[in-house]
Amino acid sequence: MPMINADDGCPINVVVEGSESTPALMLSNSLGTNLHMWDDQADEFAKHFRVIRYDRRGHGKSGVPQGPYSMERFGRDVIAVLDALDVKKTNWCGLSMGGMVGQWLGANAPDRVEKLVLSNTHSYYADKTPWNDRIKTVREQGLAAMVDGNLQRWFTEGFRNRAPDVIARMKNMFVATDPKGYIACCEAIRDMDFRKSNSRISAPTLVIVGAQDAATPPAAGEAIAQQIKGAKLVSLDAAHISNMEQPKAYAEAVLNFLR
Repeated sequence: MPMINADDGCPINVVVEGSESTPALMLSNSLGTNLHMWDDQADEFAKHFRVIRYDRRGHGKSGVPQGPYSMERFGRDVIAVLDALDVKKTNWCGLSMGGMVGQWLGANAPDRVEKLVLSNTHSYYADKTPWNDRIKTVREQGLAAMVDGNLQRWFTEGFRNRAPDVIARMKNMFVATDPKGYIACCEAIRDMDFRKSNSRISAPTLVIVGAQDAATPPAAGEAIAQQIKGAKLVSLDAAHISNMEQPKAYAEAVLNFLR
């Protein structure tokens, strides 16, 4: 489990699995989670790819420098990880915030991206108020005040009822996030705008939406697919964290596209 320093010195926690002789596949997490949100897919993906998982700055075991952060900053962290691992080009699979970083990479570092999977994500928030409200809540009350509402957005009621172990794991993951890092990431999401730059993405792209996703509704993913020439769209019967709610269907969709 290497610790790789970004160009500004921030340590990024990285896990690499699979053979170095196979193509690289980098997995990027949602806001308020860590690299273990991919545990259900990592072994299967590692049969075909050199899988690179990491904790985004502000999350997990990575550093938490003073914010605000930006999508460019997150993208440069990714490039630093790839350089340190001597990976010239990688496939990318990012969910929610991970999909946002993927959009930046696709438009701004096309030489480093083979194929893109952008899952349960958004390209722009016209209304900044919900993000400002979220930041205010975390500053005043901490992440524990948000966790129950967050889990309701992340998973359908049926899944929450039938998978209490997953819900407990995600609750622990969320509240363990550093509030300063969470807030700095919220600021980056609030301020992003990929509506014009997405047209520059030339890598083959798959957009995955959750049919019951209230956090990043299907229309948000459909808009991204329309912005990127030739992008494909897949819908899964899930809410926001679709790779955990529909792990087999998610892995199948990703592998069918990447291989």
